Amino acid sequence: IGGVENSPPAPAAFSAGENETSRQNMPECKVWRNPLNLFRGAEYSRYMWVTGKEPLTYYDMNLSAQDHQNFFTCDTDALRPSDTVMQKAWRERNPQARIKAAHQALELNNDCATAYVLLAEEEATTIVDAERYFKQALKAGEMIYRKSQNCHSQSPQHEAQLRRDTNVLVYVKRRLAMCARKLGRIREAVKMMRDLMKEFPLLSMLNIHENLLEALLELQAYADVQAVLAKYDDISLPKSAAICYTAALLKARAVSERFSPETASKRGLSTAEINAVEAIHRAVEFNPHVPKYLLEMKSLVLPPEHILKRGDSEAVAYAFFHLQHWKRIEGALNLLHCTWEGTFRMIPYPLEKGHLFYPYPSCTETADRELLPTFHEVSVYPQKELPFFIHFTAGLCSFSAMLALLTHQFPELMVVFAKAVSVVPVLGDLWES
Repeated sequence: IGGVENSPPAPAAFSAGENETSRQNMPECKVWRNPLNLFRGAEYSRYMWVTGKEPLTYYDMNLSAQDHQNFFTCDTDALRPSDTVMQKAWRERNPQARIKAAHQALELNNDCATAYVLLAEEEATTIVDAERYFKQALKAGEMIYRKSQNCHSQSPQHEAQLRRDTNVLVYVKRRLAMCARKLGRIREAVKMMRDLMKEFPLLSMLNIHENLLEALLELQAYADVQAVLAKYDDISLPKSAAICYTAALLKARAVSERFSPETASKRGLSTAEINAVEAIHRAVEFNPHVPKYLLEMKSLVLPPEHILKRGDSEAVAYAFFHLQHWKRIEGALNLLHCTWEGTFRMIPYPLEKGHLFYPYPSCTETADRELLPTFHEVSVYPQKELPFFIHFTAGLCSFSAMLALLTHQFPELMVVFAKAVSVVPVLGDLWES
């Protein structure tokens, strides 16, 4: 969890699986929780009420249900009636049944933090209401966390309880920071995220730094953004579209305002322009789906609750939150438009060999179709283009089959047609003579 093979165990257990280094070394199609995922009641449900379209897939919601059971339950839940009720609530498929169970848990114990979390996520129809629930969850969660800290060394069950209570506390603080960000209190959100990262430094796999990057970009605090990148854009750490494209954005910012493709083709690229172009190529190699969303060549949908790194789901999630930051820097999108396709000349066979990263995983299309709604046209990379002779052969076979079918169905009509076609060249010869 800490990122290296021999690191000490972290006090929280948000993510099951291999350590960070093995994730970086194995280009598997591992699904990650979206660091900036929206609120079910206040955002996803409102979209469905307005459009009539379901923004989340069953697969995505099922993964979230598994996450909630891992984050918010433990073996000692049977000791507290309210936690027993919530344990069943997280397994419940029906949203109304989950909300009803959360209210039942609060009737049993008014300090049940996980019940407030569920109500904030699913019952609250505005961010203001969600924040109010999360503040109640924070008050209850801090009290329970302090109790768990005092007795966590007594038994393995108490250690499990401390991990669960830590998970709840971290989750609530992060969501409160996201509420502040959505309500326009950006500096407050940044402070909350920084404090959270200091308080729980071993939880880097939660990608809280991606929330921090987006908030700092909104403040246009580019020096602070660079400082965060210096820490997390490291060769030993897993990459993401947010890391790679933010690094490209900062380099593009230095040259984009004065960049002109006509001028650059005459005098050549300067050192700063070369650095910016290389950063864009690096970002595009990591996730080739992003540019079409940033350049508004493809329409966006609400991002899913889980993403596949290097896949279309990650591209949707990144562009949904970061398109405004690219638009704010004059000329950045123009530089991206002029240079992003040059990446593909360096990696003619991306499934076999990469340039700066591992070969592009071939399983992304299948996983993205499970994560993204059916009304969204999933971006596929690399495009499977058939050779010309296959198109020609297919067309010829189709034409021959059509003639055979018409001849079988209308033999007399086809005989007349064949005679008419044979007469045309004879008439042409007579006219010339």
